[in-house]
Amino acid sequence: MGAYLWDLLVKEWLLFAAGAAWLLTSIHLGHAPVYTLRDTVPIFLLFALFVVIKGLERSRLPLLLARRLEQGGYLAPRLVLLTFALSMVVTIDVTLVTMLPLVLSMRTLRRMDLAILVALTAHVGAALTPFGTPQNLFIYRWYGVELGEFLRVMTPFVGGLLLFLLLASLFVQTEPVKRSGGGIRIDARATALYLLLFALVAASVVGLLPAGAAIFAIVYALLFDRSALRVDYGLLLTFLLFIGLTGNIREIIEGMLAHRTHTFLLAAVMSQFISNVPTTLMLERFTDHWRALLWGVNVGGFGSLVAAMANLIAYKLFLTHGGRKEAGRFVLKFIVAGYVTLLAGTALHYLFFDYIHRYGG
Repeated sequence: MGAYLWDLLVKEWLLFAAGAAWLLTSIHLGHAPVYTLRDTVPIFLLFALFVVIKGLERSRLPLLLARRLEQGGYLAPRLVLLTFALSMVVTIDVTLVTMLPLVLSMRTLRRMDLAILVALTAHVGAALTPFGTPQNLFIYRWYGVELGEFLRVMTPFVGGLLLFLLLASLFVQTEPVKRSGGGIRIDARATALYLLLFALVAASVVGLLPAGAAIFAIVYALLFDRSALRVDYGLLLTFLLFIGLTGNIREIIEGMLAHRTHTFLLAAVMSQFISNVPTTLMLERFTDHWRALLWGVNVGGFGSLVAAMANLIAYKLFLTHGGRKEAGRFVLKFIVAGYVTLLAGTALHYLFFDYIHRYGG
């Protein structure tokens, strides 16, 4: 029993930490956080996405794609470009939940390094568009930014860090892999159905369809494929606790936080401790410098595991796909790579400072 509890604590330490912080801040305020529909919709969509990806995994399509993708040279640069292209079209969460299972199904010994590269690249590509990340969407709507101006401001960030990650990927040498994949049989019917459901959920995530449309994926799994419901509920509960914790922290510091200068650095630093989406929600009402805030929370998404919810997704997906024994190494490498990328993003901000802030704000 004791060994089981210890294993549970090691596996779900983020969940227990978030729960403890949620409880302590609620006691300090004298009430639990209030959850709104807006708070819970992203978790519902992530649940639907997890269910669809689990169904696709059971159809063996990701395994087949992984075998095809791992063949040939320059695997790391190809993965960077593929992840970047995907993350510009869909959100960062969809990109990670799609790409990381593929990478972690590969036979190369550099799976961990490739997974970290993919996770970092998803941040970069998704940062270009207003809908790519939650913090971008909040800033885009709160400040009423024009799309052209948004893209202009983020182009140096995305272009500079893509070049940085492509150069880094050249140092991730993977061993040759024998051609295979022909012997892998996929369930054609299940694959077609789950690909259709994936398109449905992805359209709901980016706003092309109402969020409620994603319920079809969950209903299908309930009726015909309950194994697809075996997803990481601990991660979903962690997100729910973080959302409540965000509201509590905002309420605690709202009376103390006045208008600050150096918005970029403040946003980047705060993101390391409370994540970039809560940082955005806290600072957007106190500053008119939306360009600095936009860069700050996107650069601040690199670094610590809690700097962005996408980092937690990457970490839990690594654990889920057989990487539990190497969890410590993954966290260390991920954090080091994240902070190197954060420093590169900070350098880009000051290098292109005049261009970014040409029109004020």
